[in-house]
Amino acid sequence: MLTLDKVYHASYVLKEVIRNTDVISAPKIRSGCNLFLKTENLQVTGSFKVRGAYYKISQLSEEEKKRGVIACSAGNHAQGVALAATKSGISSLICLPDGAPISKVEATKSYGAQVCLVKGVYDDAYNRALQLKDECGYTFIHPFNDPDVIAGQGTIGLEILDQIKDLDAVVVPIGGGGLISGVAFAIKSLRPDIKVYGVQATGAPSMLNSVAHSRIEKLDSVSTIADGIAVKQPGDLTFELCQKYVDEIVSVNDDEISSAILALIEQHKMIAEGAGAVAVAAVMFDKVPVQGKNVCALISGGNIDVTILSRVIKRGLLMTGRNHAMSIELPDKPGQLAHVAAIISSLGANVIGVHHERSNEGSDVTGCFLRVEIETRNFDHIQQIRNRLTSEGFKLF
Repeated sequence: MLTLDKVYHASYVLKEVIRNTDVISAPKIRSGCNLFLKTENLQVTGSFKVRGAYYKISQLSEEEKKRGVIACSAGNHAQGVALAATKSGISSLICLPDGAPISKVEATKSYGAQVCLVKGVYDDAYNRALQLKDECGYTFIHPFNDPDVIAGQGTIGLEILDQIKDLDAVVVPIGGGGLISGVAFAIKSLRPDIKVYGVQATGAPSMLNSVAHSRIEKLDSVSTIADGIAVKQPGDLTFELCQKYVDEIVSVNDDEISSAILALIEQHKMIAEGAGAVAVAAVMFDKVPVQGKNVCALISGGNIDVTILSRVIKRGLLMTGRNHAMSIELPDKPGQLAHVAAIISSLGANVIGVHHERSNEGSDVTGCFLRVEIETRNFDHIQQIRNRLTSEGFKLF
């Protein structure tokens, strides 16, 4: 049973293990509201997951501890279980989907766990972990559908209430639902007037669909850069808690998530992974009603693979009008490239890529195409450049 006493007990147990992460003001993310960021991306292991994992392991019997623990994860729960088990002197085996970022796999190993890579996504790793549990007698540590795990995550709610006195709403990422279940339970138990909004990726809306249809539903597949919340099916316990305590669930797409990651980097020098940035994306793109409110967006993790980060930044630049590519048809004669470059330069944009090719079938035999990639300030700046080029007689595509 999940109780408020259990959440407070988890807070006491975790005191010597976790960081009481800061809440920082973020006035530039979105105008019209007072936005605060709960920085669980700066937590031990880089994610909130260590809270639930450590508290769960602390409550195991000596017999359960002797058998060792097994878990499944997209990466962050893996690191939390690995750290908690190692600190408790327990062996751990973690099943991860084979597509998990290399950084998360290596970090899990570094905390002392054995790793089993499983072909597929989180749900495939989950099934393999259950199989190994039965075969080898391990104690299974569920990533979200467990009262002790949820209580551990709920300690974030207690901290937020202590840190923000006049809070109107909290925005929380949802994968399997353990985080929002704990946070919503803690906050609604103490301050039922505060709104709790959940956010999923549009490519993995398992809890959103389940709550909307009042029954647990399983997705056929998931696809999102927010790998930490790419869960096909929520748990029965988390589904019940979300139905009872969460006011609304919304979704954000990968471009919106990328834009949020970029905004956090530029404005707050802060790294968030895809799953960690969805709450910020929901606020940025008006998915939740926050106008005139004191709002806390929970950044749940910062364990993003650096190879993915560069691609995410690129998408974020495109989404916010900071980068633009256009094709220009122009006569194949001297001076045309210089003319285009002069126009772009005079309007304050920066050329970062040029590709020139002769005309193709159906175009003027004396023409050519110029593909230009430029750095810009925003979408208005892009339109200004395109208008100027058009007025100078260039045909744009």
